[in-house]
Amino acid sequence: MDLPIYRQTKSSIPIVLDEMRPDESETVRTLFNQIVLEGNSYPQSNPLSVEAFANYWLKGDAFVVRCLSKEQVLDVSNLVAAFYIKPNFPGRCSHICNAGFIVAPEMRGQGLGRLMGEVMLELAKERGYRAVMYNLVFETNIASLKIWKSMGFQELGRIPEGAYLADDRYVDAVMLYKSLV
Repeated sequence: MDLPIYRQTKSSIPIVLDEMRPDESETVRTLFNQIVLEGNSYPQSNPLSVEAFANYWLKGDAFVVRCLSKEQVLDVSNLVAAFYIKPNFPGRCSHICNAGFIVAPEMRGQGLGRLMGEVMLELAKERGYRAVMYNLVFETNIASLKIWKSMGFQELGRIPEGAYLADDRYVDAVMLYKSLV
């Protein structure tokens, strides 16, 4: 798959999906920490330091979505979404990858999650992964579950009350899997 990929969002905002540049790491970390503080989709309960973020997000391949029309987005950095692909397990099981996705709140509902998911599946296959597994998709993350199930992911199981949300509720964490072969 050739990067960058140019598209438009549902509301016709021009975007580009590309590999993350080293100078974008802090912007992605800031966006990730914003999502963590929302408390509804990632297991971390506190913002990550630079080192912790690098150990979590940058252990594989990292990608971003940039808005090409800064006046249409509140964040002047123009980075509006990001994702990573990395092995889910070490050694003999490293052919199964994991991926994580974040979208800036002001850009949700614009089709960025689906675009990143479609691109991730192609990139993962190109990089030699044989499957994708998500360990913890919170059952309240309806948009994410809808995307993955529409892309052929199957539910492997649930961890009852596996996620503790920011609003003091426990909800199930869903494990999803998709073969790439």
